[in-house]
Amino acid sequence: MDWTALLRLPSTILLILAVVALMFTLFQLVALRQRLDDRQRLAAVGRAVLLIAGFAITLLLAGMGVALRGYRLLSEETPVVEIDARILSPQRWSLVLHWPDGATRRVEVAGDAWRVEAVVLKWKLPAMLAGLPPLYRLDRLSGRYDDPNDEMHGARTVIDFREAGGFDLLDLHKQYPRWVPDVDVLFGSGVFLPLVDQGHYTVSLMRTGALVARPDEATVQRIAQPF
Repeated sequence: MDWTALLRLPSTILLILAVVALMFTLFQLVALRQRLDDRQRLAAVGRAVLLIAGFAITLLLAGMGVALRGYRLLSEETPVVEIDARILSPQRWSLVLHWPDGATRRVEVAGDAWRVEAVVLKWKLPAMLAGLPPLYRLDRLSGRYDDPNDEMHGARTVIDFREAGGFDLLDLHKQYPRWVPDVDVLFGSGVFLPLVDQGHYTVSLMRTGALVARPDEATVQRIAQPF
């Protein structure tokens, strides 16, 4: 696990801030108890206000941190995943996914090609003027057949990249747009490339929301070879 990359995730930053806010809230709780014991009612009211504010901020930061699980900051061109492919049988493949933070995942897909899709969240004014960068998360990976007839009748494989639990900023924006008014949702275009044995691919995301897939030189040569 790349801890430097982990600490740059928006969810990690928000959860760290939530812990800081929680410590502030606990401090105000102790201070409130002392003021009540000393019968300092006016000072106790002030501590109670700070306690409520700290608790509300803690809940807000923690909720946003959970809602942004799986999202990452989007720069000019951001590598989002690397894919290594191995053939298991005709139109059946084992893929190893490598994320920028060092995490890996092994999946199996059916088809002649792989396809990756991502979701990009951009900000409306005034959040955009405040310098908030766009966020992204990979949405799914699926197998794709070259022949549409195979696509209709062949085995379908779709791997969902969303975090478990269903509590996501995108879902919140859809269900309660007034709660998250500054979010402008852009679905990044999906991208696909042919699968070859021992293929290695790099997928990047442009700031515009477009996905770009690049095979390495050896994979390009394998793709170009006739069957």
